[in-house]
Amino acid sequence: MDNAINYRKTINELSSIDNLLIIQDIDGVCLPLVNDPLTRKIDKSYVMTASQLKDEFMVLTCGEHEGKRGVNRIIERAVSSKEEVKKKGLYLPGLAACGIEYQDRYGNISCPGLTDAEKDFLLKVPVKMKSLLIERISILFPNISSENIAKEADQAICDTRYSPTINLNSLFLRARNNLELKRDLQKMLEEIMNEVIDYSNSCGLKNSFYLHKSPNLGKKNGIEVIKYAQKNDIGTTDIQMIINGCLKEIGLIVLINKYLGKKTGSYPLGEDFNVKVAPREIKELILLCKEKINQNDMPTIIGVGDTVTSVRDSSNTHWMRGGSDRNFLTLIQFLGLEFRKNNTVIFVDSSDGEVNRPSTKLSGLKGITDKEDPLNLNLVLSNGHKEYIAFLKEFMESRSKHS
Repeated sequence: MDNAINYRKTINELSSIDNLLIIQDIDGVCLPLVNDPLTRKIDKSYVMTASQLKDEFMVLTCGEHEGKRGVNRIIERAVSSKEEVKKKGLYLPGLAACGIEYQDRYGNISCPGLTDAEKDFLLKVPVKMKSLLIERISILFPNISSENIAKEADQAICDTRYSPTINLNSLFLRARNNLELKRDLQKMLEEIMNEVIDYSNSCGLKNSFYLHKSPNLGKKNGIEVIKYAQKNDIGTTDIQMIINGCLKEIGLIVLINKYLGKKTGSYPLGEDFNVKVAPREIKELILLCKEKINQNDMPTIIGVGDTVTSVRDSSNTHWMRGGSDRNFLTLIQFLGLEFRKNNTVIFVDSSDGEVNRPSTKLSGLKGITDKEDPLNLNLVLSNGHKEYIAFLKEFMESRSKHS
């Protein structure tokens, strides 16, 4: 089907559904991908549109709500008033840090399942990452001054509260067209973050954290596979230290439970249900939903993401599929089949930002999905976050007419 027709069809079919929930990623979806996350800007009109959807809208992101790098700061700058954002409920509700940081529209935050020991340890992690990174940068870039190395480390380390991260975008710029050096940077990043995991184990927190590589090529032996840089595809740009259990697909079930709690007054999975106590596998999550959630109560879900990958392995025998949005979008699709709902998966092409990713305009869906992929992308927005924002506005206007 022609994508323009599919765009209109999606809006028309979903606008009149009473029991509806939109769950979207943030970076690359409503925000352009940038080399320096501190420079991110959000469209104020998007913020206002999202707020009009009220309880029918939630976010599910590996970024964070609060802190100097949080999306809340970006929204406050866009509206030019922290007081107005809080008073009018303009914050983006939903789960951040891949599922541990929950926020309502008014910026009230809770972190169910997070222990004091984990929280205290996470405060130490950025300092550890910085010392390791400074040492390694000097090896890969021997001609950079110590002052500039320190600046690069400051920019690379995202000292977020629940998911401390190292981002390579600025260092990739220094590597220019040197593909081998970019891959060396990715190997360096993985080694550093493995050392941080070893550090957590030595501090008595074995099995408290895992490493999330974005984007990745799925998992091998339970560990996410790094995506090395190729021509016209930068591959893995950052690795986050994530609390165990914080997986987007699990976060999806937490959000459905919270949505139903507000809508029906009863939480089918329990009011305290969180990512720490949930099953880990998609099949188990589906069984849990079928056991606990009435078919009539289950909402029709629109899932929106931008990070989905699919490439052949080195022996060209099978597909390696990953991406931080893949599993939660796949689960939305599977839940639609199980509960007989018209669930819809929307892919936003985020290659129009500053980060080099496969472009649907240049190469179709190559590197994103494949003909054997169990994940079916119902709508592809090739013009990036701007097209998604326009879609959301049109959808809101159409929905208002049906209400």
